[in-house]
Amino acid sequence: MKRRAGTRSSEEYRLPPIPAFDRLKRTHSLMTVGETAMAIALADSLFLSVSPDAARGKIILFLAVSMAPFAVVSPLIGPRIDRMKGGHRMVVILVGILRALVLLGISQVLSSKEIVPSIGLYLLVFSSMILGKTYAIAKSAIVPTVEEDEEDLVKANSKLGQIAGLTGFVVAAPIALLQVISSTLALGFGMLAFLFAALNAYRLPKSAIATRPAEQLEIEELHSSSIVSTGNAMRILRGCVGFMFFHLAFWLRGEVAGTAWFGFALGMIGVAVLGANTFGPFMKKHMRESMMMLTALLAVGVSGIIAAWYDRVVGGILLAAIVNAAGTIGKLSFDSTVQSDAPDANRGRAFAQFETKNQLAWVIGGIIPVIFSPSGQIGFVVVAVVGIAGAAMYYRAGGISTRARGGRARDPELPLRSE
Repeated sequence: MKRRAGTRSSEEYRLPPIPAFDRLKRTHSLMTVGETAMAIALADSLFLSVSPDAARGKIILFLAVSMAPFAVVSPLIGPRIDRMKGGHRMVVILVGILRALVLLGISQVLSSKEIVPSIGLYLLVFSSMILGKTYAIAKSAIVPTVEEDEEDLVKANSKLGQIAGLTGFVVAAPIALLQVISSTLALGFGMLAFLFAALNAYRLPKSAIATRPAEQLEIEELHSSSIVSTGNAMRILRGCVGFMFFHLAFWLRGEVAGTAWFGFALGMIGVAVLGANTFGPFMKKHMRESMMMLTALLAVGVSGIIAAWYDRVVGGILLAAIVNAAGTIGKLSFDSTVQSDAPDANRGRAFAQFETKNQLAWVIGGIIPVIFSPSGQIGFVVVAVVGIAGAAMYYRAGGISTRARGGRARDPELPLRSE
């Protein structure tokens, strides 16, 4: 039957579909809101309100336990999730739901008004940490399946980093206000954010990351000298990030207004990461990936020397910001190296595997200052030595290359986007 003139079908009134990458950006933003809410709510109750001796043993235990998912479990179940249609999408949904439940548990523990945080609180917090790292791995695998511009995954990861930084900056003040009223309100806000993140992730494409095992060509490309050396350098940077987080948390306990300084440090780190994600693509246009990585390592080394010489709280906070910014630049360099030097590799599978190793490096780096509890200056010296040694090792391993940038990264196994 013909439509009358001037009438429109229902299809013509429908809104255009939301691009898959936009859905991922929304999911990532909501995850950041939940993460920020938890960090603010726990600022006074976990790291900074108890004595180092009371917290150190529990943190060491749970950091050690945190290694298991990345060192043992992930290599076993990761390939199966890669082959499942919508496997990593399912992981993101579960992470959102479980992190909301964890915040509910934390709220119950904090409402009990315990003077010394119980082992249950540490268990919940580190469970949330593991879930957060698991989400980072799943996100790394999903990005290549939802980014329409497959020519430049670096730009896509930069966008996600910028969104996270801006989101954290915008919601920090409102969440802090809720925290002043009640920790339960701040944690409840975080719970809603995680639940909405899970709901939004439900609309991500149901794509299988890798339907077949890696072929010999892919294995050879991913074990090339440039990718191996850049991957090792990336893990050095990620280890420094973990080291500085826990080093600051323990060191600032002994300083006047330690809680305020730690909050300021988290803010500076957020600004630094946002700046690195914004400036990173510009660097990539004017520098080789290898020079970006070398610059990041040298920045860590030089800033560590300056912070150790200055030996003040502000110097330590600036060092933490620079280390996190360097880690962000290093990640952009590494992603670009994989994209150009492994054109036949399945990028989703490759990024998930490398991100698993990066998260393990973060845990290992974080456990060192908890065990040895160095002074502020000694910790800065450690960072300086690691940064300079890492730069030297990267240079000697052949990380610095004079090659032109590789061509388009392609992935014959990457499935078509589908709902």
